[in-house]
Amino acid sequence: MSMEFLSYQADGLLMRSQLYVEGAQRGRCPGVLVFPEAFGLGDHAAEVAQRLAKLGYVALACDLHGNGSLVTDFGALMSIMEPLRKDAERIRARSKGALDTLRARPEVDPTRIAAIGYCFGGSMALELARNGSDIVGVVGLHSGLTTPAPDDAKNIKGKILICIGADDPQVGADARTAFEDEMRRAKVDWRMNIYGGVTHSFTNPAANSLGKPETFRYDAKADARSWNEMLVFLDEVFDEGVSRP
Repeated sequence: MSMEFLSYQADGLLMRSQLYVEGAQRGRCPGVLVFPEAFGLGDHAAEVAQRLAKLGYVALACDLHGNGSLVTDFGALMSIMEPLRKDAERIRARSKGALDTLRARPEVDPTRIAAIGYCFGGSMALELARNGSDIVGVVGLHSGLTTPAPDDAKNIKGKILICIGADDPQVGADARTAFEDEMRRAKVDWRMNIYGGVTHSFTNPAANSLGKPETFRYDAKADARSWNEMLVFLDEVFDEGVSRP
């Protein structure tokens, strides 16, 4: 497997993302954007991209904050994220920059690109879809669901899969209901898997080190289930994407 750093401009930032390609690949393959948790591009998103590359996808682990940086201080992170969450255009600019960069790669079939995201990365993937981008699917895992521009769901072209914990205090029942209403009004092909007894960041083993199990807690069963459900979803959207004009 090869890894290459890709640099590009987005939202006034120099982004530094990581492209993973399995060496045995031939021809153009489906591409997957992997948007990380709010902390930024770290081991979790990179490892997900590597796993996807081993399955034959071309995977881009995407920068979030610029220069591939991680923000580990909660206070600093909140001061950065609070205004960003309210600005759909800035979120979309960052995710669109990653999409354009991946689409331009010679290894990638531009008609078969999907986006997955974790935590705020899920918000980035969903905003990319709400922006009307040509992606065949979005997977949000313990994903943010709210948006400053819910009417833009009418622009979504691909399918949506959300995997979320029933006990996630950051994405509660009200947010899930609002998202359902948004998708219904826009007639989007969507589905949501809800895991009982599961909180936020359930796919990331490092979540336990935060010392806040009531909010951030790894769950091996939910991690495995969501991974398998995501792979089924990707098979579905990429198989359909072959015949797209």
